[in-house]
Amino acid sequence: MAISSAKAMNGERAVVLIFVLRVLSSLPLALFPHALSLSLLSLFSLVVEIRVDDSVSLFKTRPGASSGIMLGAVTFPTVMLSKLIQLSRAVSLQQIEIGELEHMTMQFWAASACSCGVLIFLSIVTWCAANNKNLRFSCSVWDAKFSLSCVILYSVVCCISLATISHTGFNTALKLLWLLCHGFAAVKLIQHLVYTFPFCASIGEALLVTSGLVLYFGDMLACTISKVCRLLIPPELVSIRYGIKRSEIGIIIQGVLLGLLIFSALFKFLIQLREYFWGANGSESRERKEIGRSLIFFTSLVFIMIAIAPSWMMIVLDFDVHPILWIFRFVFSEPFKRLSLCIYWLGLIYASVLRFYNISKNSKIERILLRKYYHLLAVSMFLPALIYQPQFLDLAFGAALAVFLVLEIIRVWRIWPLGQLVHQFMSAFTDHRDSDLIIVSHFSLLLGCALPIWMSSGFNDRPLTPFAGILSLGIGDTMASMVGHKYGVLRWSKTGKKTIEGTAAGITSVLAACSVLVPLLASTGYILTQHWFPILIAVTTSGMLEAYTTQLDNAFIPLVFYSLLCL
Repeated sequence: MAISSAKAMNGERAVVLIFVLRVLSSLPLALFPHALSLSLLSLFSLVVEIRVDDSVSLFKTRPGASSGIMLGAVTFPTVMLSKLIQLSRAVSLQQIEIGELEHMTMQFWAASACSCGVLIFLSIVTWCAANNKNLRFSCSVWDAKFSLSCVILYSVVCCISLATISHTGFNTALKLLWLLCHGFAAVKLIQHLVYTFPFCASIGEALLVTSGLVLYFGDMLACTISKVCRLLIPPELVSIRYGIKRSEIGIIIQGVLLGLLIFSALFKFLIQLREYFWGANGSESRERKEIGRSLIFFTSLVFIMIAIAPSWMMIVLDFDVHPILWIFRFVFSEPFKRLSLCIYWLGLIYASVLRFYNISKNSKIERILLRKYYHLLAVSMFLPALIYQPQFLDLAFGAALAVFLVLEIIRVWRIWPLGQLVHQFMSAFTDHRDSDLIIVSHFSLLLGCALPIWMSSGFNDRPLTPFAGILSLGIGDTMASMVGHKYGVLRWSKTGKKTIEGTAAGITSVLAACSVLVPLLASTGYILTQHWFPILIAVTTSGMLEAYTTQLDNAFIPLVFYSLLCL
């Protein structure tokens, strides 16, 4: 017995469906297998979401949020498919090599494999939980047949697509194995995230983070393998993009994040080693233990960032100087512009943080509105830099992300003497979507602005795409919250807080910003090829998603908006 359409659809799912259909309607015929696989993934995720929402809670997810499985499952595959559409135009114009298109094809299938693997895992968990509790779903047989059909058909389509970009069956088998590893890694990682950080995220949010991490570090692994083992790995497994076409800034950002990952594991190991050998010494005071722990923390951090991470960078890319020296040389290649921009950023951050911190302690203003001022701060900081210094902004985003990660590690592990101070300061800006275990709001805002800019590097015939995060979060989301809070009367649903007035204000403000930004970009030399109707669809769809979703909108809305602007 099939699921009724009334039961299957709610506001969030309907907007996600419109988003997927909009991308599918723009696909060229050559990408038909990708369209078919995304359609299967969307249907599969819809069925899994309905079953998980109907069953007893299986995971300790964030209170007040729906599972968001469909949105989390289709976001990254749809973004990669939009990039494929964009790169297909570039290939037809002979502006990029075919290797870049093949690389993005592998990224699309890797993102799809992550989502598909997690969906299979969720289906099995739901079915096992129902059997263990002797629950009888009326659609259990239909669910099993439908899920199995989707997985089989998806696998067939994937094999056919990969065979078209491989010269031998051996290469196709290697690529399928690579995708299988992505799916398996995604399942293991989402289990770790959900159980290690309970009540911190919905399943959809955890799935988005999982897919992003597996894709990013899988890309780093492939890059390393292709550089170190060129004689052992066929060049078709990892395309030319893993080699000479990587930028220095991209490699530096990846190296820093890899270094922080290694540092976390190393620090945990050293602390366990210290406890094993000296933990029995009861005469050591707590203060001395904290100081020793702090010394291990900062010493290992400096060693990883100065020695280990740069070593990896120099392996995968031929830097002519040490990466740290390259950064200084890059900054001082245009010292007046870039140092002036740094001073401008530091002044804004100091004045704003000091002001908003005092307000948060002494005012009764709702936290959600207070945090929107940081969205406006992001517009003030990033918009001028994106127009006039985009490469420097790329590097600055990477540095800011690294600083945020280090501060969060210090806060979570309470590293003396900063741990408690950082915790008290960050707690002043949290709301119901954050927890004591991990505070994600500042990460989501930073990455929401940064990801569209990073993904727009290389060929880009849609000049508005780098601005997707700044426009949707800094302007649209901020105006929607402020207008909705002050003037909103008509609500989209009986249980939700989002209002029609707020959504209308958000959509209108983004369209107004685009109307100002388009001639400004044209005056700086950008060639504008996009018509206003696709922009209107992109703005409206992302605005409606903000109105209906209960997920962390900072994470999803910029990616959806970016994907639609690529078309």
